[in-house]
Amino acid sequence: MSVYVMHFNEVDRTNLPDVGGKGANLGEMVKAGFPVPPGFCITTSAYCDFIAASNEMNKFFDFLDQLKLDQPDEISKLGKLIRNHLLTIPISQTIKFSILDAWKIVGEEKAYAVRSSATAEDLPTASFAGQQETYLNVKGMDQLLQAVRKCWSSLFTDRAIIYRIKNGFGHRMVYLSIVVQQMIFPEVSGLMFTVDPVTGHRNIISIDASFGLGEALVSGIVSADSYQVLESQIIKKQIAEKKKAVYPVTGGGTVTRELAPELQNKQALSDDKILELAQLGQRIEKHYCSEQDIEWCLAGDRFYILQSRPITTLYPIPKLYDNKLHIFLSLAHLQMMTDAMRPMGISVFQGIFPFGKDSTPFPNHVIVEAGGRLFFDVTPFLYNNSFRRYFIWRISIADELMRDALAKIVSSEIFQQEAKANKNTTMQIFKLFKPMLSLYLKGILIIVNNLFFLDPSGIIQRATAPVEQITDNCRRRIMQVSGSERIKRVQESMRKLLQELNGNMMYVPLSFIALSIANRLTRLWLGEGLDVDTLSKSSPGNVTGEMGLMIGDLADTARKYPEVIDYLQRAEDSTFYQGLGKVNGGDIFRAGLDRFMELYGMRCPGEIDISNIRWWEAPTLLVPSIINHIKSNAPGEHRKRFRQGRKEAQEVVQKLMESISNTPVGSLKTRLVFRLLFIYRNSTGLREFPKYVIVRFFDIYRQAILAEARALHQRGVLEKEEDVFYLYLDELVALLENHFSEDLKQLIDSRKRAYEQYQKMTPPRVLTSEGEVITSVRSDFEAPKGALIGTPVSAGVAEGYVKVILRPEAAKLEKGDILVAPFTDPGWTPLFYSVEALVVEIGGMMTHGSVIAREYGIPAVVGIENATKILKDGQYVRVDGTRGFVQILK
Repeated sequence: MSVYVMHFNEVDRTNLPDVGGKGANLGEMVKAGFPVPPGFCITTSAYCDFIAASNEMNKFFDFLDQLKLDQPDEISKLGKLIRNHLLTIPISQTIKFSILDAWKIVGEEKAYAVRSSATAEDLPTASFAGQQETYLNVKGMDQLLQAVRKCWSSLFTDRAIIYRIKNGFGHRMVYLSIVVQQMIFPEVSGLMFTVDPVTGHRNIISIDASFGLGEALVSGIVSADSYQVLESQIIKKQIAEKKKAVYPVTGGGTVTRELAPELQNKQALSDDKILELAQLGQRIEKHYCSEQDIEWCLAGDRFYILQSRPITTLYPIPKLYDNKLHIFLSLAHLQMMTDAMRPMGISVFQGIFPFGKDSTPFPNHVIVEAGGRLFFDVTPFLYNNSFRRYFIWRISIADELMRDALAKIVSSEIFQQEAKANKNTTMQIFKLFKPMLSLYLKGILIIVNNLFFLDPSGIIQRATAPVEQITDNCRRRIMQVSGSERIKRVQESMRKLLQELNGNMMYVPLSFIALSIANRLTRLWLGEGLDVDTLSKSSPGNVTGEMGLMIGDLADTARKYPEVIDYLQRAEDSTFYQGLGKVNGGDIFRAGLDRFMELYGMRCPGEIDISNIRWWEAPTLLVPSIINHIKSNAPGEHRKRFRQGRKEAQEVVQKLMESISNTPVGSLKTRLVFRLLFIYRNSTGLREFPKYVIVRFFDIYRQAILAEARALHQRGVLEKEEDVFYLYLDELVALLENHFSEDLKQLIDSRKRAYEQYQKMTPPRVLTSEGEVITSVRSDFEAPKGALIGTPVSAGVAEGYVKVILRPEAAKLEKGDILVAPFTDPGWTPLFYSVEALVVEIGGMMTHGSVIAREYGIPAVVGIENATKILKDGQYVRVDGTRGFVQILK
């Protein structure tokens, strides 16, 4: 027989399927001895039996399963239809008597709060807070039963339906329990977060308090006092003007009244009570082992806890091995790929950059994991004044908002105290990078030789020539063995990769150095700096720019054959090449595509994550870029624009030489600056080359890992080959050697759920070990009112219609569109020829999108937080890549 009612003292966290998240938490706290008002839960069995009495609900659930987030009108209509229907279904006598019997035990003369408690509510990964209804000061049998019926129907409010769709919860799989809790009529009530909910600081307890019932605060009727407690000290008190409060009505329900004048500006909680409440919050957090969002009230001299739920919006903190303050930079922002990474992707990236693994002063990795992203622990660099200034300056090149956030945290009192206690870190940094010092010395020799002695026209050849042999040797060594030995050779290759590529990577700073010297000299001799944007156009040797040109060539080939264009738009990856060979012009198009795949097939959006599918594996990923190019460019236009950019750069150099030649000792100065600019033009495109080479190695590693995954799948060890990406490399070795001790399926399933949760999170640019997210906003110049301010990275002004693109493979662009994206790595480059301007949420002067935008000559602004949410498709905007803002015109 179904149990329809359970009292709080009969419930704990194991009863979540019966009483939902809220009910389970209340029962858990009662058993733990926390001050919770008495009450009972109407179980999910009662809800299920109530729903089962309807002949219509199966049909309604079928309709709900078909709804999408972009159908608000349909959601509203169907939700209202279901709610009205449920209010007409009678409650069975068995359920009714069970409720009333429990009500009489707790006290039929009492007033109650009746709240929903869904099985998908107040969970560690999804709070569902506020999705269903609450009814306060419920008195008597009739009011109670009516409130119960309304709670059941509130499972189908618009916001509840939308929340389930957004978070992937099936409408049939979420059941509703109802909490019936004795009302407390407090003098003061409010909310408490056992962290700072704004910054995420884990050691700060935040309390909001106001007079009367907490409903006034929750619903936003009244401003509340705000208090913060850190280490048993009140560090903030903000006393609000509290004009209104919610009070109970004698016959049931509540009313909003004006507060007495003497209370409106009075501190709602005394200092002693603030500290007492904070201690109670710490005890609740310790009991649950997670940060909590707590609803509380004060009646007489006693606090009561009305509910407590986990806070699910906090970004995780990297694992630490000491109690010091650490500062972490997001590598996701520096690498222009903020999506969550799977464990294998994280494992490979950490293996290539193994700084600090074997260093005694740093027992943890310098590159650490949190929330499916990688972070760089930069703390030791910031302790030393000299290192700090240089490091923050270097970061500004990549991301100005990150620079400002770093400057903000290092100026704080707590960091200054840490810096004084740890100021002698030079030797620690030396030990940290000791394995790389010989490489740096070789790099310096490369730079000096190319600056002063070697022919600048040979820079590209010298930088790129050794790569083919290195990659071929790596592929042969890894692929000639199998099993765990193959993966061990992958790990060995990863550890040596930076050393092998050092000569290629050291050509990147060469362009910065040459440009910086040339810029200073022209300022000194002519009183003005260089036109860097024009000098950067159409630079030779830029593999990403050349990739974009090849996309244009493919588009020009396809446009000659309408059957090819038609086929591309309906092609599938599994039969892509077979089908291509059957259409007129398909063989000709394939010849160009094969060459493209040979050079760039190992690339893809989010290419730093080895688990992401490459273009050679899924050629349809390239189709949108080819089609967009056909629609947005005339035949040969991309090559013409490239030649025009090169011509403009040459003209700037020629004009500059003429101006310098007219100064004293002009002939000598001209030769010097011309050499520097020649070096710059022949080395600036190489900025993209090291990453291109690393991605080629990633492709070798990926093929090796998938080959072993295929064997494991055939043996029945892995359900799917792709499941291997939810393992770390060491775990894969153990699995291949039959040393893996955990339940593999359970582990992979849990990591898949974690990955899905991480994917919904937005990684912070700068995070501390206390969980505090450090933010900053550019405000160093005046922009038009209402404009979105970012960092100017490619000069020029363009107007056009916004096209927000979250995934390049889903792009549908028209001539004149403004591309608005969360980030752009080389996998986005094929879209650049099809747009008028670029707007990106993250990045800096020398990040990928910025470099390519300058080369293509399109205005670009980066570093606009939430640009993809604020800007909407179809808005007409002006992008000012010179000053750094986006203005919505209409």
